[in-house]
Amino acid sequence: MQEEQAAVSEQPEKGSGRFSSELFSWGESLLTVLIFFVVVFTFFVRLIGVSGHSMYPTLGDHNIMLVSNLNYHPEKGDIVVLNKEGFYNNQPIVKRIIATGGDTIDIDFTTSEVIVNGAVLDEPYIAEPTVEQGDMVFPQTVPEGCVFVMGDNRNRSSDSRLTSLGMVDERYILGHVLTVIYPFNKFGAVS
Repeated sequence: MQEEQAAVSEQPEKGSGRFSSELFSWGESLLTVLIFFVVVFTFFVRLIGVSGHSMYPTLGDHNIMLVSNLNYHPEKGDIVVLNKEGFYNNQPIVKRIIATGGDTIDIDFTTSEVIVNGAVLDEPYIAEPTVEQGDMVFPQTVPEGCVFVMGDNRNRSSDSRLTSLGMVDERYILGHVLTVIYPFNKFGAVS
C-alpha cells in the first residue's frame, strides 16, 4: 500500500515537469521568432510611415510601407525613401525616381510635360498636371551616381525641382518601396 501512495505522489511531479517543459519550448520558439524578425527588420527591410501628401494618390498620409535596400540599384519609376542632410529638417522623404545618371530631364510647365531623353513620360500615377516650377532651370542632365526625384502630387511636392534638393546622390537612398502594409485596403505592390 505504501508503494501505491508513492506512485500517486510522483504523478503530479511528472505533470508539472511536462507543463514547464512545454512552457519552455513555447518560450524558446517565441524567442527564435523574435530574433528572426529583429534580424530581418534590421538588415533586410524596414517599415516606414508616410507623413504628408506629396505622393498622393499613390501613397497617402499615414500609410505604412515596407522598404528594402538589399541589392538595390535605382531605376526610373521606382518609389524610394531618401534622406538628404539639410533638406526637410533632415527627415526621410518618399519620392519617385524620374531620371537616373546620364539622363537629360526637361519639364515644359506650359504643357505640363515631363520629358526624359527627348521622350514625354506617360504618368498615369500623378494627381494632376505639373505646373509648379520650383527654382531649378531646365533642361538638366543628371550626374552619374545621382537621381532626379518628384512627388506624384506634383503641385504639392518639394522635390528635385528645388535646388535645395536638386540631383540626389544615390547614397542618400535608404531603400525602395516594396509594398504598402497599411491601410489594409491599399495592401500590395506600388507602381
